[in-house]
Amino acid sequence: MNRLELTWYGKAKKQRLEPRLLLKQEEMSYRQNSDGGGVFDNQLIYGDNLLALKALEQDYRNQVKCVVIDPPYNTGNAFTHYDDGLEHSIWLSLMKQRLELIKKLMAEDGSLWISIDDDEVHYLKVLCDEIFGRHNFIANVVWEKKYTLANDAKWFSDNHDHLLVYAKNKEMWFPNKLPRTDDMNKAYKNPDGHHKGLWKATPLHAKSGRVIEGGFQYTFKNGVVWSPPAGTFPRFSPDTLKRLDEQNEIWFGKDGQSIPSRKTFLSELKQQGIPSKTVWRFDEVGHNHEAKEEAKRFNPEDVFSTPKPERLIHKILSLATNEGDVVLDSFAGSGTTGAVAHKMKRKWIMVEMGEQCTTHIVPRMKKVIDGEDRMV
Repeated sequence: MNRLELTWYGKAKKQRLEPRLLLKQEEMSYRQNSDGGGVFDNQLIYGDNLLALKALEQDYRNQVKCVVIDPPYNTGNAFTHYDDGLEHSIWLSLMKQRLELIKKLMAEDGSLWISIDDDEVHYLKVLCDEIFGRHNFIANVVWEKKYTLANDAKWFSDNHDHLLVYAKNKEMWFPNKLPRTDDMNKAYKNPDGHHKGLWKATPLHAKSGRVIEGGFQYTFKNGVVWSPPAGTFPRFSPDTLKRLDEQNEIWFGKDGQSIPSRKTFLSELKQQGIPSKTVWRFDEVGHNHEAKEEAKRFNPEDVFSTPKPERLIHKILSLATNEGDVVLDSFAGSGTTGAVAHKMKRKWIMVEMGEQCTTHIVPRMKKVIDGEDRMV
């Protein structure tokens, strides 16, 4: 097997980083208490994120549960609040240095979520494979960022972005389950008045399983004999089928003549939750226009060019964190990650070197901290 590696001009050149100190700006701090050990619960750092990440290493190495970053996409465009047109090799070098430090800050059961588009996503994927290990790749989530069709598109209407998701250690990181939606629950009824409540009939067979010599056959207490259809396998063992039958959790239809199936109870599914899909629709997690409308609430005169909707960040943090976990965003932009993290009772660290640190993030976070902005 040949090991392949992404390479580019200047990759081997490394910037020497000396330990740095973070200095608290009393005049800009807001209702913030120190824990007495030199580490603040929440931090907004104004400055170069490479130097800031190095400075954070002393107190936060292996401590950050979730990193959410929205780096410049390197599309070649110039936006109001940052330059997005670096030479490809320079962009890769800048990302490599920052990702290497981010990995050091991540907890062993932590995860990294990078927002990116088609221009650099495939190069970034290979770079992340090199830094985090290909085996620690979790998913490429596709976010539908626009709901309108670009009729003037030269080739395709660009309606999506990517979220590359990596774990520091895939054997230790597992996403939280999501709550069920009302649409998912519509199919659940209780025609026989079972004491466990609403249920839905689900098959007793599965597409895969272990071949049983001589075949599989089970006789229920009402005399019905069941075998899995040809080409399928029993989903449950005889002992489990017996238990389900004794607890009245097998359904034979209203007339008792239907193919037997299991009663899957909604109450039990709600406790378990559901896994996330890898395609996130705009109606589920928001879109670009929604994000700009949110940004207008704290700075209507200078709306940030490329904000992310709060619902998008809310879903990420719902999957990747619990209350009290540390969340890091080293490309803070307009401060959406910190705003949502605060509302969800997570600890947050944001880094931003642009003027929007003062013009956008500070006023936004003041409203969030004061409880004036509770929307998410």
